[in-house]
Amino acid sequence: MSINVYMIFNGNCKEAVGYYATIFGTEPPELSRFGDMPPEPGQDMPEEMKARVMHANLNIHGSAVMFSDAMTNEPIRFGENINVTVLSNDLTKMKTEFNQLGQDGTVHMELQETFWSPGYGIVEDKYGIVWMFNHDDTQTS
Repeated sequence: MSINVYMIFNGNCKEAVGYYATIFGTEPPELSRFGDMPPEPGQDMPEEMKARVMHANLNIHGSAVMFSDAMTNEPIRFGENINVTVLSNDLTKMKTEFNQLGQDGTVHMELQETFWSPGYGIVEDKYGIVWMFNHDDTQTS
C-alpha cells in the first residue's frame, strides 16, 4: 500500500508535467487523455475535454506524483487541487477505509469498478481532504 499526491490542473496539466519533469530530471511521462477513454453510453464528452490530460505520472525522488486536468468547466481553485491517493492491492481493506472516511464526509464517486481498476472511488473527509482510492495489484501490502 502506498500514499501518493495527485495534482489537478485547469487545462494546463501537460505544461505542468513537462515543467516538473525538467526540474526533477525525470523522463517525460506518457499522457493519457480524456479522449482516450472508452465512450460511456449516454455521456457525451465535450470536444475541448478530449485533449485534456486524464492521467500522468512522474517518479520524483522515489515517490509517484500523479497529475490530471480537471474534467469540468468549473476552475479548480489552487489549494484545492491536490488530493491524496491510496494505492492498494487489498480491495477489502480499501472498502473499509473508504467507507469510514465517507461516514462523516462526502462520497464524490462510489468505490466501483472502472475500465482501469476493479476498485476506484473518491471521498472527501470531514476535514475537507479529498482521498482517491485505487486498487492496484502491483502494490505490496
